[in-house]
Parts: sequence; structure tokens; C-alpha cells
Amino acid sequence: MDRRAFVSAVAIGVLAGPRAARAQAALTEPLPRVGVLGPTPWNEILAESFKQGLGDHGYVEARNVVLDVRDAGGKPERMAPLPAELLRLNARVILVRGPAALAAARKATGTVPIVAVDLETDPVATGFVRTLAQPGGNISGVFLDFPELGGKQLQLLQEIIRPLTRVAILGDPVLNAPQFKAAESAARALGMQPQRLEVRTKNELEAAIDTARRSRAGAILVLSSPLVFFHRKDLGVLASKRRLPAVSMFTESAEAGALMAYGPNLRECFRRAGGFVGRILKGAKAGDLPVERPETFELVINRTTAKTLSLTVPQALISRADRIVD
Repeated sequence: MDRRAFVSAVAIGVLAGPRAARAQAALTEPLPRVGVLGPTPWNEILAESFKQGLGDHGYVEARNVVLDVRDAGGKPERMAPLPAELLRLNARVILVRGPAALAAARKATGTVPIVAVDLETDPVATGFVRTLAQPGGNISGVFLDFPELGGKQLQLLQEIIRPLTRVAILGDPVLNAPQFKAAESAARALGMQPQRLEVRTKNELEAAIDTARRSRAGAILVLSSPLVFFHRKDLGVLASKRRLPAVSMFTESAEAGALMAYGPNLRECFRRAGGFVGRILKGAKAGDLPVERPETFELVINRTTAKTLSLTVPQALISRADRIVD
């Protein structure tokens, strides 16, 4: 090798050395871990939407990010220790599904970023964030602090059921307290007598539906919570067997047998949450990311359920629906 070739080879080796070292470090460095926490098992469709949001920022599960999923199996008393498990696994970010998971994660850490999909909580009123535009702290995400949504759902029921003089309202007495208050006020304003049905666990659902039927409720408004979303098929079957038209926030409930649903697109909410997590993994601070609200609301009508209940859905309402389930 002549002198010029030798010098060139040395120069290339010197330049390549740091790059090779960085590449080797990247191969041996542990993948960032993201904790996923909720009161009920992780829904596959929503999980895929979340992963799509991560993918929008270049993160793919098992390739360059690890997802550690924990849930309470529908039993609230099992929630408390779960955030600590995720922290012991060195979660860089924790995705929380619903108010119970958010409260547990917040209690466990004030430093690890928390991204929430919470459709029941006002994050400012509860002190989770300073303002929607500048959350501060370690919490941000997608929130729906709109308890008046129940009034819109009752109006939709009235377009199908005439007269509708008594309506049962089903929800968790603590989690849905603002929704109960708003829905009961809306019912009275619409000339309906509201009947409150309080449920905390799956085991209380059937008894609540039976109570509504015995009280001659003309329909049932199901308030939002992870519990009713997870058991939406059970609720659809129970309501149909008792011949009770049901409306819910979750469009998936109409797909599962409820008469109708009007509310945010959950898939879009979880995709946006994946985007939050992706940005945080790239260095953004949760407290600097403005809280977002659902942007897409959908009306879904189950025409098969309407026929089963001998109800006629007005054509005007059919034409306004985003989807019809037949």
C-alpha cells in the first residue's frame, strides 16, 4: 500500500469509527417502553388505532418501541398497584384509558409523562392540567368534558319514540356525576321523568336493566365509562331482551345491538393519543402539548334493533346518520 492509500484508509477508519460506535450502541440500547393502563382489557381495534398514531411518528411495536399492557380486569380494586408495575419496567410514557387509570397513574408519578384518553373528566376542574393550551406538569391527551352530550342523545331518542315520558339513565355514581346531573336536567326540560340507575360493576348491569323495565322506562340512556364500553355487547343484549331502546356515546355500542349511538370516534381519539406518545418519545414534554378534544362525532343507528323493537326510524334521521347497521 503506498503512502497516499494508507493515509486515506486511516482517514476513513477515523471517520467511520464514531459512526460504527453509535450504530453499535443503538443496537444494544434497550427499546423505549410505553405503559398502557386501563380498568378493562385492551380492545384490539383501539389498540391498532393507537399503534397507527405511534407509527405516524416512526414507532413500531417490537421494532423500536415496547408496549407493556396492564389492566384491572374490570375490578377497580385491582387498579392501584398497576402503575407501579409499569414504572418498575422503566416506562418512558404511560397511556391511561379512563378516569380511574388516570387517577392511579397520577398518584404513582408526578414526573413520568402520562397521556390520557378520558371522556368523562374535566382536566382543568380536577387539577390534572393547568390549562388546556398549557397543561404544565406531566399530563396531557384527549379529553371530553362535555356532560351536556346526554341532552343531545335524548333529543335523538325523542325523534324515534313518541311519546317518551320516562327515561332511565345508567352510569357510575362517581365517575358520571356531572353527566347524571346534565342528563337529568335535559330530560326534565324535554318533558321526561328521569330515573337514575347506578352501576359500578358488570354484575350490577342486569339488575339495573330489570329495574328500568319494571319501572316502565321508555328508553335507556347509557352514560360513558370504560365499563360500559367493554360490556357494550352484554348491554345491547340485555336492553334488547327487555325491549328497551338504548342510546350511548360509543358508536361501537350501536354496532353491538343498542338502538343508537351519538358520540366521538374512539378510534380517532386513540390514534391521536398515539401521536402524543410518539412526540413525547422524540423529546416533547407532556406539559407543553395542548390538551385535545374529540373532533369527529358520529351518529350510528342500528336498524335491525329498531325492527326488533317495532320502532320506525324517521327518514330524516336516517339521512343524518353517519352509519346504518342492518
